[in-house]
Amino acid sequence: MMNSLPYTNRDVSWLSFNYRVLQEARDPAVPLLERLKFLAIYSSNLDEFFRIRVAGIRKLKKLGKKTKAQLDFDPSKLLKEIHSIVNRQQEEFSAIFEQVIVQELRKHNIYLLRRLDLNEAQKEFAENYFRDNLLPFVMPVLLVKHKINPFLANAHLYLAVHLRQKKKPLSDSEYALVKIPSDQLPRFVALPSVNDRHDIIMLDDIVRHSVSRLFPGYDIQDAYSIKLTRDGDLHIEDEYSGDLVQKIKSGLQKRQVGPASRFVFDREMPDHLLAYLKDTFDLRKNDMLPEGRYHNNFDFFRFPDFGLNHLKYKILPPLHHPVLHDAENPFEAIAEKDQLIHVPYQSFNAVINFFERAAADPAVTHIKVIQYRVAKHSKILQALIDAVHRGKQVSAFVEIKARFDEATNLEWGEKLEKAGVRVHYSFPGVKVHSKLALIRRVENNQAKLYAYLGTGNFHEETAKIYSDFGIFTANPSLTTEVSNVFSFLENVKLPTQPFHQLMVGKFNLRSKLYELIDAEIEVAKAGDKAEMILKLNSLEDKEVILKLYEASKAGVKIKLIIRGICCLVPGLTGLSENIEIVSIVDRFLEHARVLIFHNRGKELMYLSSADWMERNLSFRIETTFPVLDPDLQKDIRSVIDLQLNDNVKARMIDRDDKNEYRRTLSDIPVRAQLETYFWFKRKLEG
Repeated sequence: MMNSLPYTNRDVSWLSFNYRVLQEARDPAVPLLERLKFLAIYSSNLDEFFRIRVAGIRKLKKLGKKTKAQLDFDPSKLLKEIHSIVNRQQEEFSAIFEQVIVQELRKHNIYLLRRLDLNEAQKEFAENYFRDNLLPFVMPVLLVKHKINPFLANAHLYLAVHLRQKKKPLSDSEYALVKIPSDQLPRFVALPSVNDRHDIIMLDDIVRHSVSRLFPGYDIQDAYSIKLTRDGDLHIEDEYSGDLVQKIKSGLQKRQVGPASRFVFDREMPDHLLAYLKDTFDLRKNDMLPEGRYHNNFDFFRFPDFGLNHLKYKILPPLHHPVLHDAENPFEAIAEKDQLIHVPYQSFNAVINFFERAAADPAVTHIKVIQYRVAKHSKILQALIDAVHRGKQVSAFVEIKARFDEATNLEWGEKLEKAGVRVHYSFPGVKVHSKLALIRRVENNQAKLYAYLGTGNFHEETAKIYSDFGIFTANPSLTTEVSNVFSFLENVKLPTQPFHQLMVGKFNLRSKLYELIDAEIEVAKAGDKAEMILKLNSLEDKEVILKLYEASKAGVKIKLIIRGICCLVPGLTGLSENIEIVSIVDRFLEHARVLIFHNRGKELMYLSSADWMERNLSFRIETTFPVLDPDLQKDIRSVIDLQLNDNVKARMIDRDDKNEYRRTLSDIPVRAQLETYFWFKRKLEG
């Protein structure tokens, strides 16, 4: 039954999500400079996808027939499908950039010039810039077939140069490599301009303009950009023994020299040069993907704005939390009533203040926190250090397997240890993804616990762009179980008390979710109203998808809001016709997980750190927690209702994977993220 399950491959589904990001770059309603940022997000996402997912599929391709027979997909066919999809998307990417955005920039007097567009003054500037700034970094080298050639560093830009000796104009072609030092210098360079005009040239084209200076005695035939992306997986997910910290440190050193996962090149490159590079760097056909003239387009994050703020999103200043923003004693308000925060609409300062006040409060004796992704300059972790200096007992669980944040987390872990914080690191075989904090405070000679439970990380920077919920509570039924989670992480021993309120990965998360779904199924079979609203980042786990199909067949109405991967196929007669799915991609990254069960009219509502993927439900410490306060339930429901009614940024996820924008019968546009901000603003202004 499981193998015949209607199921979209997760990697194909992810590519569909990334296409929704590309759609934002295409949307004329999005401010022009923000459209460039969406090109950057698309490119950054795709780079990581090839470094991790595609690299993994390529390894599966090398397995023996018996092992591959156990897979539910053919790695070779999947790689071909991925390459086909990416090639189509890259062609659209180039068309959006070159035919639309570059032309729109010109309407605002921003001209992105190539070397042949330069006037004499600009040529002189480019040549001087090359001489004064670029020469120490370009590292030109002639390539020699069957000899040891330069190592292509991960994600670095190079020009592959086709040249011939001047004294032998009919001699064979020769080839060279020149580094484009965008890791050392700005990718976008302002050129001398007149009046209100802003002329820019990319670093690539400054190198192109002066490349002949690097090869005296040669005629430059042409030059084309290339980039190699390397396998970035540390391969430590299933390590069950040994010094995990040391293994990760060692893996970080190797990450930059891993095998090729993608070689991108200018699609205008001639076949003879491409064939030479393929042979020289021992590349395979599946390694090679054509792109446009430029690579590393995530550099568009740093495209200059020239002060043209009208070409960017209108600023939405984060709103103060009505109670906790800078409260001198936030614990009084939390003890009286659970408090909800929704970033980035509300300021993350409420969370920072929670930790800073705890560090300074003489009544606080203990602070515990789980750190999954950590800001480079973290006020929260600095508060932990301050708390130790004030004599408090502080412990932090630092997850050092948070992909691409391992180095930052290790750095902070060592800094915390030196300060006297008791640091617990990842243990083999388990990744900890819960977002929890616990504070012990002595009040009237008795210990009282305060907890923060969130859907997102304790990360000041991502809290400005990631949409997440968090709850502050002193409810003993929650704080006691949060304490049990920390006891497990600190002692690596199974909790002696079962979880009743919390659903915790590796313990009761999957089974409790099934109980909630089964309850709706039973109600539907009895002929009564049954409904679920599930907001997740990803839905991939086959068993839970099968359970949702079962619920749909029983008559349960299921509304899904899925930002990213969605392997469930909706709208299939007799199986999933009761399931509707939308995906919202907008200026903020939808990151919160919200679960709502109709429960015969007495709604049960949960927030969660966990997506419904096999790894999250079975192999991670995740926390799904109930929203017990009726007022908080109403607030969250209002936000979810706005998303269900979005007819501007919501896309329909359907069996044909068209990513069509959702349109409703309403003449009034509902853009959920903007409406959410103003909903909180009206509530604050009261």
